[in-house]
Amino acid sequence: MEAPAAPHNPAEPEPSAQSAVPQSDARAAQSVELTITSPDQMRELGRKLAKLLRAGDLVMLTGELGAGKTTLTRGLGEGLGVRGAVTSPTFVIARVHPSLGEGPPLVHVDAYRLSGGLDEMEDLDLDVSLPESVIVVEWGEGKVEELTDERLQVVIHRAVGDTTDEVRHVTLTGLGERWSGADLSVLSA
Repeated sequence: MEAPAAPHNPAEPEPSAQSAVPQSDARAAQSVELTITSPDQMRELGRKLAKLLRAGDLVMLTGELGAGKTTLTRGLGEGLGVRGAVTSPTFVIARVHPSLGEGPPLVHVDAYRLSGGLDEMEDLDLDVSLPESVIVVEWGEGKVEELTDERLQVVIHRAVGDTTDEVRHVTLTGLGERWSGADLSVLSA
């Protein structure tokens, strides 16, 4: 992984994640940008990120098809020490991976096929699971923001089209008081 850009100054607009962070949340946001060059590095990022997560955390993943959302989540599962192979839950919508130790379970949601917002998400009872779990939602933008003001938004950009380019640009933005004291720069080490 390359070294990240300097931590984002919350007083200035952030060009790459401006649309992903509502203006009302920008004051409480802190961001780090990383360049990932392989699936193994994306998985390692997930393992490092797992060390920062705790029960009650919501992680919202945004990115094109094939960007690496599930690969990142696979690393999160390894880092959290959960049971079961982390695979894309596209057809089952959500999977719960219980902890093999003392840590929180991982709830992995793929909202790609859900057309509605929080109403459809409510059927999954994520609000019930949130306090004791780490919830990761792929394709959650516009669907899960109402669950909590404190969340980690992860935006993954990749070249689109017919390409074998493995480079991904990842922007992690912590929103709310929970993330105001978190040092996201440790993810670039």
